Amino acid sequence: MKKPVKRIITGNLFRLLMGILVVFLLFLCIPPPQFNKPLSTVVFAGDGSLLGAHIAKDGQWRFPAPSDLPKKYKSALLTFEDEYFYYHPGINPWSLIRATFQNIKQDRIVSGGSTITMQVARMSADAPRTIGNKILEMVKALRLELTHSKEEILLIYAGNAPFGGNVVGFETASWHYFERPPKHLTWAEAALLAVLPNAPGLLRPGHNSIILKEKRDRLLQKLSENGHISPIELKLSIEEPLPEGTRPLPSSAPHLIDYYLKTRPGEMIHTTLNANLQKQAKDALQRHSNRMASNLIRHAGAIIADVETGHVLAYIGNSASRKERTGHAVDMIRAQRSSGSILKPILYADALQEGTILPQSLLADVPTQYQSYTPSNFHRKYDGAVAADEALSRSLNIPFVRLLHQHGAEKFLNKLNMAGITTMNKGYEHYGLSLILGGGEVTLWELAGTYASMGRTLKHYVENNSRYSSNDFHPLQLEQSVTAPTQPTDHPSVFSAGAIWWTLEAMKSLVRPPEESGWEHFTSGQNIAWKTGTSYGFRDAWSIGVNARYVVGVWVGNASGEGRAGLLGGLTAGPLMFRLFDLLPTSPWYKVPHDDLKETQICQKSGFRASPICPETETMLIPHTIKSNPVCPYHQLIHLTPDRQFQTRKSCEPEGEIISEPWFVLPPLMAWYYSRQKPDYRYLPPEKPGCFQSSKSPIGFIYPPPGATIMRPVDFDGEQEKIVFKVVHSNPEAEIFWHLNQDYLGKTKENHEMELEPKKGEHRLTLVDDQGNKIIRKFTIKE
Repeated sequence: MKKPVKRIITGNLFRLLMGILVVFLLFLCIPPPQFNKPLSTVVFAGDGSLLGAHIAKDGQWRFPAPSDLPKKYKSALLTFEDEYFYYHPGINPWSLIRATFQNIKQDRIVSGGSTITMQVARMSADAPRTIGNKILEMVKALRLELTHSKEEILLIYAGNAPFGGNVVGFETASWHYFERPPKHLTWAEAALLAVLPNAPGLLRPGHNSIILKEKRDRLLQKLSENGHISPIELKLSIEEPLPEGTRPLPSSAPHLIDYYLKTRPGEMIHTTLNANLQKQAKDALQRHSNRMASNLIRHAGAIIADVETGHVLAYIGNSASRKERTGHAVDMIRAQRSSGSILKPILYADALQEGTILPQSLLADVPTQYQSYTPSNFHRKYDGAVAADEALSRSLNIPFVRLLHQHGAEKFLNKLNMAGITTMNKGYEHYGLSLILGGGEVTLWELAGTYASMGRTLKHYVENNSRYSSNDFHPLQLEQSVTAPTQPTDHPSVFSAGAIWWTLEAMKSLVRPPEESGWEHFTSGQNIAWKTGTSYGFRDAWSIGVNARYVVGVWVGNASGEGRAGLLGGLTAGPLMFRLFDLLPTSPWYKVPHDDLKETQICQKSGFRASPICPETETMLIPHTIKSNPVCPYHQLIHLTPDRQFQTRKSCEPEGEIISEPWFVLPPLMAWYYSRQKPDYRYLPPEKPGCFQSSKSPIGFIYPPPGATIMRPVDFDGEQEKIVFKVVHSNPEAEIFWHLNQDYLGKTKENHEMELEPKKGEHRLTLVDDQGNKIIRKFTIKE
């Protein structure tokens, strides 16, 4: 009898061990639940409010799983789905037994007995509810419990549970149904979201509301019984109505959403944007764009950022579409567009720092040609000579083209790259001198970042006991980030504080040119350094402004590149920039960086460092420069006859009978235009006959430039027109005699112009004044 019993026990034990082994092998072979479904791209403002989201690739609104769950929802979920969640290993035998008896009693499936862990396992497979799949769910649940903490399992559930329609995940549902973040849900709302995944196809807000409310209220009653909510909270929660259905998600920054969809799809991004400011700025831009649309100017973009941190506060990539108009999907903040004049302040700052100019040194503003390039001012007029800061505030083109040529275009391109303008990545041969007038492309994103960095450098220099910070120049930031520790240094990373201060001072006093009339209606109570720009062909209008706290950048135009008359920076972009500044708190102006400025005697007439013969000087704080500033080149010590009628020399006058005095002398071409702006300009008296063998000609050509190749103009009838040749003379009373090749043409006085009809080929124009001074200009005519 003993041997059969022993065999039976041994056999049963063997079968038990084999069963355990099979289960163990099955356990090892079945992978833990995996969730690889596509996610929505979700973007939040700095305060946690939703800016917008993009639906996942599979057509589901599925936000990335949250990092934690609010207490209300967590309590409601565990009370409704799995009260013993923290006590079982993924399977609750008592729940399975209870569900089995309930199903037998009702003769249908009324309860699944699944734990939250088992539901997570089921979500990962989307398999039908069968006994085989139930066993598989239990195995997966055990695997999940071994590899994840209880809190992680709850987060996985909350991120993947169905909430009706194409709404997946607890946080997604919170925004779709209640338009608020989960942490701000009421007890009634949290309870509703706890019961929805139990039957999302049947129980949806707006459908079967009575059944849904009964289910929610029963859960609220149980929460009250378990001590989670008070009787008063219970009563108020039960009275809360259900939402009527899903609500559209916000779309406050659609172009920013698209940017993240391309760069970080399926992520949940928390930006630095200010939700209220974003809405206000977007509304202001849309109103402005609607007005511009009457002139077929359809698009606009704007960005607002904090100077101190570089954090972006508002990002409006483009105006909203109107009817069937296209191009509104283009993000104009990151689109590369012709810069117009918007880079002039950066050249001014670089030239100041290098010592090429001083803040008010005179720049030539005369007809200019460099090989085939002939720049012109917007108003087609010339000042002859103009102070550098005035040339910037008036945005004169010719002085800045000449300054770029003098300063060095390659050097300037390198400085642009250091300052954060990366789109100018080709050599000088590609851009030429036109790069300062829009010959290259920039983005609103980088422009705003560069001007913010300039303001930041100046601000930190004053605050940090006249020392610079190593990372003051950096791009704008869309997200909070841990910045590297700053290293104090005595040397600026890009621009010095003194050069920046003078640049912002010039920008602050920006003079509106005649074509920008009407600006008196756009006043602002804030000190703002600002600059506008207009690209060639009226395709792009820019305005950038900065104070000690904020930078505001605006672009207006057509995304297609279509130009429009009246599309000027001052008329279209500037007003919007000031409206956006009006949305911001006022800011004090920058303090003077005294330690990066030095007192220097400046010639009042020329703005250069005073020479010993400058008659009128003043003390000015100028930037410390890399190289020495040149002394005034325009004051000369002139010797006059006793009657002051002629220039003379000591050898030409009896001893003691000579008058010497300093004289402000401009080159003839500069003097001719300058004297028309400054009637008090004094030309030099003529030289005393027989006293000089002058090497300098008082005659200067306005047209043609040296070595010019000229195409004969043609009128509407196809007939060739005459060409106007023009010169100036430093003596307003002088007569000039004109010779073309060997032929005498005639003489002029005061207004030295002559219409000529030279034939095709090379020519030689010779001019001689009544004092015998001569100048020759060669040119070529093509037909």
